[in-house]
Amino acid sequence: MTKAGASDVAARGRCGPGVGLRRFTSHELGATAVAAAAMVATLPGRTHGLGLVTEPILADLVLDRVAFAALNFWATILGAAFCLPVGSIVDRLGAGRALAVTLAALGGVVVAMAGLGPRPAAFPLPAPDWIVGGKAATVAVPGLLFLLVLLTRGLGQSSLSVESLAIVGKAAGDRPGRVIGLYSFLVAIGFMAAFVVVKRAFIDLGLSWRSVWCALGISLLVFAAVAPFLRTEGPRAGDATEPAAARGATLAAALATPAFWVFALATSFYGLVAAGLSLFNESLLAERGFERSVFLSITAISPLIGLAANLAGGWLAGRLPLGWIAGVALLLQGAALAAFPRVGTLPAVYAYAAVMGVAGGLLTVVFFSVWRQAFGAAHLGAIQGAAQALTVLASAAGPLVLAVGQKAAGSYAPVVVRLAGVSLAFAFAAFLVPLPRPVAFEESAPS
Repeated sequence: MTKAGASDVAARGRCGPGVGLRRFTSHELGATAVAAAAMVATLPGRTHGLGLVTEPILADLVLDRVAFAALNFWATILGAAFCLPVGSIVDRLGAGRALAVTLAALGGVVVAMAGLGPRPAAFPLPAPDWIVGGKAATVAVPGLLFLLVLLTRGLGQSSLSVESLAIVGKAAGDRPGRVIGLYSFLVAIGFMAAFVVVKRAFIDLGLSWRSVWCALGISLLVFAAVAPFLRTEGPRAGDATEPAAARGATLAAALATPAFWVFALATSFYGLVAAGLSLFNESLLAERGFERSVFLSITAISPLIGLAANLAGGWLAGRLPLGWIAGVALLLQGAALAAFPRVGTLPAVYAYAAVMGVAGGLLTVVFFSVWRQAFGAAHLGAIQGAAQALTVLASAAGPLVLAVGQKAAGSYAPVVVRLAGVSLAFAFAAFLVPLPRPVAFEESAPS
């Protein structure tokens, strides 16, 4: 055992099982904090982040809403491709250097977007509903805005997310429960704080979207400047000093397992549901007869429920198989979706929101945990990159699935019930699929 490893074990032994943050080593705490900050830094490249400035952008650039929806859809789809190479780059160069480059590039893009002219030149894009059987049509979108949003998606939602997950995955070790629980908690707190800051900038300070976006870009550039000095590294691919179990599976070996596809598709399906429901939640609740005040209340309490579920999921991840946790979460999600068309009272709608929040919190922890636990650390970036690409594609499809289903039936109920059935099918798959261990890939690891 290395000197550092011995000190870490000694530290855990001194601290015991119930003393909060003292149970974490300095490396775990440092890497987890950096990883959480990196995930929060993806905000300009996420739907919720772009949503903060959508209306001002539409007014400022005199842009049609349908055109902006098409622009965002295709930027998200194409941005998912960034996930694939960045994972391998992290494995080879190390997370610290990759993180600094991505943060600097994303910061520059966000600052450039803030300086975009009022009437950029347009070019045609296919309308999203054309994919699912609508009339073949195109919409004109500003070309430079499309490029900048594409880069924020590719660098933020895709690349930076993969780097964040690789950092915490390598820091968490083979029993990642407590580290992933803390990471999930910090990410949720970080996003909530970011939304509060942006809201205050708009409402209290009266800043324009350009000023807010520029400030976010500059913050990313500052983060990039200090990133190389932060402690983020874990074992790298081909490091002969690490045991074979720590080196783990290659991307190709992981893709050949049923477990990869069950967990990747199940968690991506959760992302599809969450994206669709969050975008149309007010409309969904209105269809069930609830006023806007109910929607706002649910929006306020859901993150708190998710926080509690993150911590509970982290605790459970060290004690129960991840397949069981995922299966229970998907069963809860399926049951809530199946019950939603019959929700008609305030207690029922709050119970629905609470169950969905618990399911989402547990599945988030599973997604953060499973790749290291099943496939080892050495090629973790590449494996998580492939899984993240699927989640990005699913989140782009979610609103389209809900919108098309509602348009076809005149109600959200049929499509929500179908989604419930898919969730239950994934639940049974999660219960049944065997989760490999990194030692199973010893023969494929470099010698």
